[in-house]
Amino acid sequence: MSLAVVHSRALVGLTGHPVSVEVHLANGLPSFTLVGLADLEVKEARERVRSALQNSGLEFPHNKRITVNLAPADLPKESGRYDLAIAVGILAASGAIDADRLQNYEFAGELSLSGALRPVRGALAASMDLHQRGQQVRQVLPPGSAEDAALVPDAEVYRASHLLDVVQHFAPQAASADPDVPPSQWQRMPTQARPPEAPSADMADVKGQAASKRVLEIAACGGHNLLMLGAPGAGKSMLAQRFASLLPALSIAEALENAALRSLVGAFDAQHWGQRSTMAPHHTASAVALVGGGSPPRPGAISLAHCGVLFLDELPEFPRAALEALREPLETGQITIARAARQATFPARFQLIAAMNPCPCGFRGSRQRACRCSPDQVSRYQARISGPLLDRIDLHLEVSPLPADELLTAPAGEPSAAIRERVAAARTRSLQRQGMLNQQLQGQALDTYCQAEPAALQLLQTAAAQLAWSARGIHRSLRVARSIADLAQSETISPAHVAEAVQYRRALLGNTGL
Repeated sequence: MSLAVVHSRALVGLTGHPVSVEVHLANGLPSFTLVGLADLEVKEARERVRSALQNSGLEFPHNKRITVNLAPADLPKESGRYDLAIAVGILAASGAIDADRLQNYEFAGELSLSGALRPVRGALAASMDLHQRGQQVRQVLPPGSAEDAALVPDAEVYRASHLLDVVQHFAPQAASADPDVPPSQWQRMPTQARPPEAPSADMADVKGQAASKRVLEIAACGGHNLLMLGAPGAGKSMLAQRFASLLPALSIAEALENAALRSLVGAFDAQHWGQRSTMAPHHTASAVALVGGGSPPRPGAISLAHCGVLFLDELPEFPRAALEALREPLETGQITIARAARQATFPARFQLIAAMNPCPCGFRGSRQRACRCSPDQVSRYQARISGPLLDRIDLHLEVSPLPADELLTAPAGEPSAAIRERVAAARTRSLQRQGMLNQQLQGQALDTYCQAEPAALQLLQTAAAQLAWSARGIHRSLRVARSIADLAQSETISPAHVAEAVQYRRALLGNTGL
């Protein structure tokens, strides 16, 4: 047989597109042609496949005109994930393996020159895409990728360590029974169980700071974004690094989505499977590093923090363009990266935890050191954060440093497990009532589920008029009050809940004009 078709899959964002690897062997001048809008990395597969076949003791058709077509032709192909499919197609076209048995299989893997298989990016994302489409496909993957793809429920994944493992599995019975052939490492991967939760930083390490812990508990309950303002060494970073320990465990669907995003950039670690991640990019990060980009589009820090925490320390030091790019994802929970050739949409429903100093020197309002900044310098520094971005942050918290005597003698704080129980109970209450977290309430759902007493509404109207809040600011304070009521196990929002919510949006209002 001189024509063979092998199946593989290309990823555009989190969407998988079937790719047919068509291999034709014909008489004529010996050549190896690869067509189908292949990137440079894919075109280099010719040399890898040739060497892998020869070094594995397999016959390469040197005297044939080899044409490999990656269909559809208008879909860009990148990376070395098609090496294994091309090699299998050549062997099937030359009759070395049974081409009829390849129909229900998809192959992905990069070949080394010795024939060993190397892992590829996005194996988990491709497996999850197949699961969401309801397609039952047998996936053949190298070690390191097969284990990730097997995390998807009901996925049929086979691991092959070497090209010879694939050949022995699909070879005719006579050839596969040859005693000189080494035993095959072909193995079907069992469905992976979630590993035990790894120990993380605990809130018990934070001494004092009762008011700050209260705000973090409210933020965890409703999924609210938080800005912490305080002098250097007040404990802002310490609180932010422990915030993820207050959040309930991820569901299987959320864990798969987060893991699939990380697999696209090769950052998935099976040891952290099912755990909420905390992304903390440096303040020199560009807008592309935060929201994603490139060709093909890759997810950025906000997507890698999906269902987790995005911690931006030294918030005013980030480039203005990078901060402004966060405005739409904070509202929609996703980011669409559009390029001239194609576009990709990535989920980005994260909790933003930001920290900053109150002024350039950092000691404005401190009782320990005097501030040397002029009012104009303070205003310019705080104005680096635009009003629209600040308006999208629900909670503004002033973190005061703990005196030395209290820091040394204070007992250990409340552990994260105790706070997490209260957060989980409040989240369950809100999900049973409205099917979403309080931070996601909009439109009619906001009016329906944020039932407030008349006195509470009057207090909110008075505060909004005096502080010149926008409509977004009013609604966000109402959502925060709803979370406070859930923690108090109250069905209605009382004036006390509104009063507490109002004081959490006043840290920077005097300098930004919001």
